[in-house]
Amino acid sequence: MFSRQSFSRVLVAAIAIGSSLTPVLAMAQTVAKPAATPTPKPTPKPKPKAQGALGPQSGDRHLAFKGNGSDADSLWPVKTAAPLPGSIMPAKRVLAYYGNPLSKRMGILGEFETNEMLAKLVADAAEWTRLDPAHPVQPALHLIAMVANPDPGPSGKYRTRMDSALIEKVYGWAKSKNALLFVDLQVGQSTLQQELPWIEKFLMRPDVHLGIDPEFSMKASGAVPGRRIGTYDAADINYAIRFLANLVDKHKLPPKILVVHRFTPKGVTNARNVKLDPKVQVVMHMDGFGAPWLKRDTYYRDIKREPVQFTGWKQFTKAKNDKPPTTREAILRLWPAPLYIQVQ
Repeated sequence: MFSRQSFSRVLVAAIAIGSSLTPVLAMAQTVAKPAATPTPKPTPKPKPKAQGALGPQSGDRHLAFKGNGSDADSLWPVKTAAPLPGSIMPAKRVLAYYGNPLSKRMGILGEFETNEMLAKLVADAAEWTRLDPAHPVQPALHLIAMVANPDPGPSGKYRTRMDSALIEKVYGWAKSKNALLFVDLQVGQSTLQQELPWIEKFLMRPDVHLGIDPEFSMKASGAVPGRRIGTYDAADINYAIRFLANLVDKHKLPPKILVVHRFTPKGVTNARNVKLDPKVQVVMHMDGFGAPWLKRDTYYRDIKREPVQFTGWKQFTKAKNDKPPTTREAILRLWPAPLYIQVQ
């Protein structure tokens, strides 16, 4: 049992300890008190991405134009080997007048008297160059050198080869204006393997190039040309590329241009399997007709979304085909901007 004196000493000691702890406790309480949290600033909302569209109400928001939210924008330009010396694209834009002198219905090449047609070509080329001086125009004539037929004909192939004299005549027209010549094949129920050797004597020339038209390639269906739309596979296009590349090697030619017409999804199958060669510049050409929005829809669906190398655009001169016609300025707004313009 504590004595009163002992208890007093204990009490004094306890009071002394308590007094010495008071500042420490006060400090601990001060430290433990949470600091005031500043009011966070509101996070700025990201700007909404451009919303593109297709169809007749698309206007300037069309997905064929650049910057309207299409993932396909980033696919262009296609990454390929640097162009070889003598390559025409991408430094220049080709403007080609299309058709056959034997028919006014097949295009501008036969619709007007020769001198008038050539004068139009020169003036048209100058206007395109004025609008886009970064890509001066290389004029061209695009001749349907093999025409698909609705009957089998003597060959049984539903196609007719043009006489060499006609091809030479159109070649002469092209030479008179420093223009290129394209020879275009509508093979009917024949094949490129059978028909390209026939036209080789012209393709051996440095200023003659090739067009192939899937619409009239009927080997897959066996149908009559004009009653159904034909098709080419990447394997067919690769054959044409190899054929032209071999000519370039054999005859020491500048690179060739291969134009492939297209206006339906099945017009070219397996486009991703096309194997490019720097000796051949491949143009996937939007060959459709209609109002500007409809042609842009086709361009977006069949050309922009399935990149190969370069692109083309068809302009019709008759209102029944293009009503109203797409303006040059609107064509140049497309992404990618076509480097081959064909006038029919």
